[in-house]
Amino acid sequence: MIVKQIWTGNEYRNFNYLIACEETGEALAIDPLDSEKCFQTAKKEGWEITQILNTHEHLDHTGGNAALVEKTGAKVLAHHNAGGKIPGIDRGLKAGDIVQVGKTVILEALDTPGHTMCHICLRSHGKQQALFSGDTLFNAGAGNCHNGGSVSTLYKTFSEQLSQLPDETVIYPGHDYIENNLKFTLSREPGNAKAQSLLDQVQGQDLTRAHLTNMKEEREINTFFRLASAGVIQGLRAKFSELADKPGDETVFTKLRELRNSW
Repeated sequence: MIVKQIWTGNEYRNFNYLIACEETGEALAIDPLDSEKCFQTAKKEGWEITQILNTHEHLDHTGGNAALVEKTGAKVLAHHNAGGKIPGIDRGLKAGDIVQVGKTVILEALDTPGHTMCHICLRSHGKQQALFSGDTLFNAGAGNCHNGGSVSTLYKTFSEQLSQLPDETVIYPGHDYIENNLKFTLSREPGNAKAQSLLDQVQGQDLTRAHLTNMKEEREINTFFRLASAGVIQGLRAKFSELADKPGDETVFTKLRELRNSW
């Protein structure tokens, strides 16, 4: 499996991805907002884009579909309930469905609602364990629920699916907000040395590259995976005096998301 990041250059720091089969040169484009960059990158590499996967229906993820389909004839894949939200879907995906690219790339569709209720993440197994996470999981952060989402549903996606991923799973997010996300983690847990160390590394980074983490790191630096941390709970109680002495994980997640909304 070959993965190419495509930096769109917009203020939202969208990243698109090309996943290619090294044997056949067939490629899958994930959320190809910048259709021209995706097309030209594939052309330079000698790849043929045969499929497009939209993680969800927001325009900054689907806006390049029509142009790329016109150039390549690629089939559009998305959540099976997104038919009224994403034009021209050729294949609706459910949890456990397989997306194959060429001969060597096999990806599993995960039904990961929360940011929206029609959100798909793609997971690769085998030697290169990876998650193409759209706007559900960011490096050191979690997606918002402003436009058609649900915080309680996002919590379930984190607790029942993402938290079960192996440590070595590399996260490929739909946006790169890692610097601000790490600052949020440190505002909630000032003593988090891992988060501070990584923040020192990424400050002043090349903006055209998303800094990738794996799930082992996420469990150490992402406050949305650190719901039982005494420091996180103590900090929340200073903001929310009504919080119980031992709040449930969903309550902690919800309060963290509330604070992150205005961060």
